[in-house]
Amino acid sequence: MRLIWRTTTRRTAASAATVLVALGLAALPVSSNADPSLGQLNSQLSASRAHQRSLASSISSLSGLISSLTAQIALVESREAAVRGDLARDRTQLAAVQKALTREEQLLALLRARLGRARMLLSRQLVSNYEQSKPNLVSVVLESNGFKDLLDRLTYLRDAQQQQQAIIMVTKEAKARADAAAVHLGDLQASDRQITLATAQRVRALAGMNVLLHSKQSALANARSVQQSALVATQARSGHLQAEISHIEAEQAAAAAAAAAAQSSSSAGGTPSAVGPTYGPSGGWAIPYAIVLCESGGQNLTPNSAGASGYYQILPSTWKLFGGTGPAAYLAGKSEQDAVASRIWNGGAGASNWVCAGIVGIH
Repeated sequence: MRLIWRTTTRRTAASAATVLVALGLAALPVSSNADPSLGQLNSQLSASRAHQRSLASSISSLSGLISSLTAQIALVESREAAVRGDLARDRTQLAAVQKALTREEQLLALLRARLGRARMLLSRQLVSNYEQSKPNLVSVVLESNGFKDLLDRLTYLRDAQQQQQAIIMVTKEAKARADAAAVHLGDLQASDRQITLATAQRVRALAGMNVLLHSKQSALANARSVQQSALVATQARSGHLQAEISHIEAEQAAAAAAAAAAQSSSSAGGTPSAVGPTYGPSGGWAIPYAIVLCESGGQNLTPNSAGASGYYQILPSTWKLFGGTGPAAYLAGKSEQDAVASRIWNGGAGASNWVCAGIVGIH
């Protein structure tokens, strides 16, 4: 159960209304003083929230772009994998072509050597045939010493002719193979250059895709980070503005409630009653004057239905607990009530003992 109660009786409300009228603190002047500030704060809050919506929309758009970029990244990475596979196959093919090229170069060198030897033998044979007269059948028969020598001479002539023809055929074959090897070597060299060029082009294309990909990703990430930071700052600003607006609205509500009570009391024709003088803001209060104004209107009120009385609306049990003399607070002088209220307030630690503290925004 709270130690201090808010004044709720008709008598207390009427007394508070009397003090408000006497001090010139009616509701309209209070509202007129607070409205411009509240209107400005509401305008700032509206602008801040509009900016939040704009930032949220921008962040959503950036997130959509990043999602789209993620799909593009997946596509580029799949293409990259395919290009790397092609590159690996090209390198394998290039290695095979280089091996074949080496073999063909070796074969060409061998065939050229054979062609050189064949040409040398043919040249020697031609020179020998030119320098020596070609034997005919009559001279062979006449110069032979018997049938066996004749057969040997005839066999030699046949073998020499066949050898000559064989040398000519070997020379032709070596030349043909050498020419074919040279053509094949040219084809292999052209294939080698083509594969090398294609590989270089794919490497450059892959590097370009990677640069473009990382550039887009970095730009979008930076833009979203900036937008998110701005959104957080705007949200914090909106929270601060909302807190200020709530505080002002609470003060206005308290003033409006007091004005409504005064109007109701005036309409009912009630007569306020108080013991002792009424004190204003400079009455040397032990607690904030806003709480006193809400509780008693600065008057030393007699007990209400809950028993709370005096300038600070203190219950009898609380009055005794904190060292007050007599049965009730309103029977004591203001200085003693100030002393007891000061002990209850305790530097603000006891603010929750007054309901009006929460109403006026003092905690």
